[in-house]
Amino acid sequence: MPLRDYNAAVDFVDRNVAEGRGDKTAFIDPSRRICYDELSDAAARVGPMLARLGIEQESRIALILQDIVEFPILFWGAIRAGIVPVLLNTRLTADQYRYLLEDSRSKAVFVSTNLLPLIEEAAADLPHLRSIIAVGDEPSSALNLRDILAAENEGGAPASTCADDVAYWQYSSGTTGMPKGVMHVHSSPRFMAQSAGQRRIGYREDDVVFSAAKLFFAYGLGNAMFCSMWVGATSVLYPERPTAESVFHVLQVHQPTLLFAVPTLYAAILADQNSKDERLPERLRLCVSAGEPLPAQVGLNWRSRFGRDIVNGVGSTEMGHLFLTNLPNAVEYGTSGFPVEGYRLKLVDEQGRDIADDAIGELLVNGGSAAAGYWNQRDKSRTTFIGEWTRTGDKYHRRADGVYTYRGRSDDMFKVSGIWVSPFEIEEALMSHAKIAEAAVIPAEDLDGLIKPKAFVVLASREENISVLFDELKEHVKRSIGPWKYPRWIRVVDELPKTSSGKLQRYMLREMVVDQNGSAH
Repeated sequence: MPLRDYNAAVDFVDRNVAEGRGDKTAFIDPSRRICYDELSDAAARVGPMLARLGIEQESRIALILQDIVEFPILFWGAIRAGIVPVLLNTRLTADQYRYLLEDSRSKAVFVSTNLLPLIEEAAADLPHLRSIIAVGDEPSSALNLRDILAAENEGGAPASTCADDVAYWQYSSGTTGMPKGVMHVHSSPRFMAQSAGQRRIGYREDDVVFSAAKLFFAYGLGNAMFCSMWVGATSVLYPERPTAESVFHVLQVHQPTLLFAVPTLYAAILADQNSKDERLPERLRLCVSAGEPLPAQVGLNWRSRFGRDIVNGVGSTEMGHLFLTNLPNAVEYGTSGFPVEGYRLKLVDEQGRDIADDAIGELLVNGGSAAAGYWNQRDKSRTTFIGEWTRTGDKYHRRADGVYTYRGRSDDMFKVSGIWVSPFEIEEALMSHAKIAEAAVIPAEDLDGLIKPKAFVVLASREENISVLFDELKEHVKRSIGPWKYPRWIRVVDELPKTSSGKLQRYMLREMVVDQNGSAH
C-alpha cells in the first residue's frame, strides 16, 4: 500500500514518464491524442491555472465533460494540486445540475461547450461558484480552458497530500431519489488498478483499451483511466453516446485489445440489423461487462455470434470499481463469479448475521478502495459503511465452491406463495426466450390482494401474435425456474425506463402501472 505521504497523480502520471513511457500515447479521442509526457506537462499546469482562478487546495471543481483528452488533464491536474474534481454525469437536467453544484459547493465548473447553455442556466446565482470554463473549440462568451491553460508557462509542484486525503468525488447513480456524493481517497485508484486491473483482468502495457462506459461513471473511470494508466497502456475515448455503429467504427479504426461496455449496449449490438455482418478485431482478447447484471442469454448470444465470451463484473460507486467478476478464462453465464483479489465478500441476513453457502443474503464488501463516505449524508454513511465493510444493497447466492450469483436488489425481492422471488431471476428466464429482447419484473397484487410477478417486455420483433406469445412466455418461465414464479401479467413496451448510466428504474414501472390502471395490477 502507498505510504502516508502520497499523491495519486504523481503515481499515475509522473511515474509513467519516469519509467520511460513519456512518448507513449496515453489517450486518443476523435480530434487529438496525448502522450504521457504531454499529459504530465499539461496536468502540472492545471494547478497554477486553478490558483489564478482563486481555487485553493481541498476546494472542489466540477467536471461535466464528454470523454475527451481534456478530461484526464483536468482530473489528474486537480488531484496533483490537492484540489478535488467532482465528476458529473453529462446527461442530466438543469435542475439536477443545480442540485449537484449546490450540494458539492464546487468553486468552478469545467463543461463541454455543447452543454454550456444548460450549465449556465443551472448555475445562475450559485453562491459558491466562481467560474464556468468552457472545454472545446466552439466559440462562447465563457472562459475557455485552451486559453487559460496556455497562459501558464510553468507547471506547479505537486501538493503535499496523504493517502487518506480525499482525491475525487463521484455521485451515486441511485435508481431513486437524488444522488449522493461519494468521496474517494488518493490511495483508492492504485488499489483498484492493482486488484481488478492487473490481477483479474490482466491489463498489459501494450493494451489498447476502449471503454464505451463513460469516465464520469465509476466503471468507466476504472477501465479507461486507473487500470490502463497504472500499466502505461493506451485508452481510446469516445465523446458521444455509443451505438452499435459507433462501437464497430472504433473497433475497426483503433483495433483495441480490451472492450468494456454495459449489458444494454452488448444487447443493442446483437439486435442491430445494420451491424449483423460486423466482426470483432482479431486483436480484441477480452470483452467485459458491468454496470448492471449481464443476462446469461446476452452472453450466450455474443459467444455464438462472435466466438468470444463476455466477462461479467460487479462494482459500485462506493467501492470505486470491480470487486467481483467471472474469471476471464472460465466464464460461467448466469453467475457473477469470484471475489477480485484484495477484496473480501460476505452474505448476511436481515439481522446482519453471516449466512451459510446455498442461501440468499445481502452482499457486503471489504476492500481498500471503499469510499470515505457520503458527503453531508451522515445517516446514510453510517448505514452503508459499517467499519471495514460496505453494504451493497444487493442480494446474492453463494455456492459451496465460492461462486456468487446475483439475485436482485434487497428492496426488489418479494414473496410469492410464501417463497422469496428475485425479479432478476424471472427476467433472465424471460430473456432466454428468443422473442424477448429485454424484460423487467415487479410485484403486483391480484384480485385477492396477493402478490404475484408482473412483467414488462421489449420484443425482439414487433411482428408477434401477442396473445399466443403471452401463453408461450408463461410456460417458458414455469419450465425454466419454477411454476410459482411465472408472471401473471405481461405487458409489451417499446423500452424500459433506465438511469443515464443504464440501470433499470423499477419504481417508474410501478408508477406507470398505477398511473394508467389506477392500481398496481
